[in-house]
Amino acid sequence: MASRKPQTPARKSWWRTGSAWKRIALWTLIAGVGVGLIAMVALLTAVYSTRSSLPSYDELKSSPNGQMVRVHAADSTVLVSLGPSYGEWIKYDQIPQVMKDAIIAVEDRRFESHWGVDPLGLARAVRTGIANRGTGRRLQGASTITQQVARTIFLSNKYDFGRKMREAVLALAMERKFSKDQILELYLNKVYFGGGAYGIDAASRKFFGHPASSLSLAEAAVIAGLVKAPSHYSPTADAEAAVSRASVVLGVMAETGKISQATAAATDPRTVKLAPEPRQNSVRYFTDWALPQLETLIDETEAPLEVWTTLDLGMQRAADEAIRKNAPGDAQGALVSLDRDGAVRAMVGGKDYVASIYNRATQAVRQPGSAFKLFVYLSALEAGHKVDDIVVDEPVTINGWSPRNNSGRNSGQITIRTAFTYSINTIAAKLGQEVGFGTVADMARRFGITTPINTQPAMVLGTSNVRLIDMTRAFASVGQKGVAVTPYGITRVTANGNVIYQHEVDTSHVLVAPYVAAQMTDLLQTAVATGTGRAAQIGRPVAGKTGTTSSNKDGWFIGFSSGLTTGVWMGRDDAKVVPGLQGGTAPARAFAAFMTKAVAKRPVEQFETQVTLPEWQLEPEDNAYYTAPDNGMFVDADGNPLSEERQPRSDDSEEGAQGDEQLDQDWIDRMTGNRPPAPQPDPGRAPPPRDAARQPPQDRAPPRENPEGF
Repeated sequence: MASRKPQTPARKSWWRTGSAWKRIALWTLIAGVGVGLIAMVALLTAVYSTRSSLPSYDELKSSPNGQMVRVHAADSTVLVSLGPSYGEWIKYDQIPQVMKDAIIAVEDRRFESHWGVDPLGLARAVRTGIANRGTGRRLQGASTITQQVARTIFLSNKYDFGRKMREAVLALAMERKFSKDQILELYLNKVYFGGGAYGIDAASRKFFGHPASSLSLAEAAVIAGLVKAPSHYSPTADAEAAVSRASVVLGVMAETGKISQATAAATDPRTVKLAPEPRQNSVRYFTDWALPQLETLIDETEAPLEVWTTLDLGMQRAADEAIRKNAPGDAQGALVSLDRDGAVRAMVGGKDYVASIYNRATQAVRQPGSAFKLFVYLSALEAGHKVDDIVVDEPVTINGWSPRNNSGRNSGQITIRTAFTYSINTIAAKLGQEVGFGTVADMARRFGITTPINTQPAMVLGTSNVRLIDMTRAFASVGQKGVAVTPYGITRVTANGNVIYQHEVDTSHVLVAPYVAAQMTDLLQTAVATGTGRAAQIGRPVAGKTGTTSSNKDGWFIGFSSGLTTGVWMGRDDAKVVPGLQGGTAPARAFAAFMTKAVAKRPVEQFETQVTLPEWQLEPEDNAYYTAPDNGMFVDADGNPLSEERQPRSDDSEEGAQGDEQLDQDWIDRMTGNRPPAPQPDPGRAPPPRDAARQPPQDRAPPRENPEGF
């Protein structure tokens, strides 16, 4: 019987014997390859489909880029025409080699080798973006020259993932259809270089006064440096930044071998001679503030635009003159004026727009001094205080901080009206402590203060930096009986005759009850009639407040009359002392000079309450009290009072020279309205009886006006 061979067991495949994770990994690999192939096919399809639909090169050369924008004043007068400025089209072989080398070195050093999208540049940008995550900064450095051409011609500057994908597809398609030389020629003739200049020829003529065909190496470096941030690096806006950026461009050119290190070292961008800028006026402060808002108001990016604004040219001229004539010689000044609905009627950001385009009305943040007490007293009134409530002016210490009055004395029992009229610091501190410093900060934010507000006790004297336009907005909201006023500069926009934007005023936001706003207005008009703001009188009812910071570094006056609210700030950009500068002097005079003209054609508007003199009016021998300067509560950066010898003298101020001027009700009536004069007390008789709690002891001098500020 034949023997049977033993059967060998069947070999199991790797697939059956492999662990589960191996099978998962294999399927993942297969799926990934499949998805990648599908994506590649989709990308190639999109690229070649886009390539077939691209315009011809001649069509791209003639296609417009940028928008023409005409800006009108409130009376339809054209303020300025903005938009693209085009020079001559410079052909590739006529473009200076230094210009081509500079732009490639700084914008896309692998331009000659990539296919429209640079994977290495993208990876570097992604790595940088990961490092900067959480900072709010955009992904930068990933766009090639070809992508920038695609964006300039076909897309908007809106930043999102979909736009970046379309940009990449267009760039790949353009590289399939056009040569590198053609793409670079398009780029250098179409990219935006700032100042309204599109293309190197327009930029060269604007900044250097000659055609681009004769650009030097230093000039080419300046122009190449503009692409990253045209407004920031513009040589006409910031020559130092432009030179610094041009030096970076020269260094990159040497690094990439476009020029030698010796050539880079021998080229000095500071030797570049700039073409003189055409003269501008203060209207540009307003247009520079208003026009960027178009980006959020409308979506139209191609059609020519007609923009109607709120600016009143007569008021603007008056504002410009008021600042130029009243700001101290070594100081700057700013003014913004709002109508009752928030329309900006005048805006001056400095003495000379040509010398400085920095808008101090909307950009500068400075300490407001006692102008900030508006929010302290609003909080107190909302909490239930009345303007005639009795408060005690006495030494006070809050968390180690002891505010002092300028007189060095305390006046005991006085009214809230008296405390506000003469800016008594101890009362502001006590009211702030009573309602809560956080409550005061919340009130400031409620009324439109957008800058950070500290809640240390000294904040009641204005230690937090604010913007003039925000403070003016707050006062305007008080003038509108507590209804929020939002500044705006653009009323409507049309494109091809069609209205594409129309401003609508929102009066639905009530910030405080009308009675609170009315009481605050009562205090504000008293401060102008008899207190720190007397220089702001214009022969009709005015409500306002002065502000002065330590060592006379900042002077403010903000007030309203006849539906118009105007804020004035003066000081040095470097925050150095301006001798004699106080809110009640130059700023108040500038306010009066402007408002006298601005409201001349408006009817006189009385406030809900008549001017009521503070209680001290019955002591005629104390008239000097009314004329003490408004020069600030002097404390250091931490809110601690400065020593007396470190504080500036107040007896040399212009207001101090007014001590002999008699204040009486007739004068108040002439300046503020038509109310019949109150009976004057007989000099030979005792004053009429008053509440004993309100009458100061006979051996005590009445309180002098306190220095305001921080």
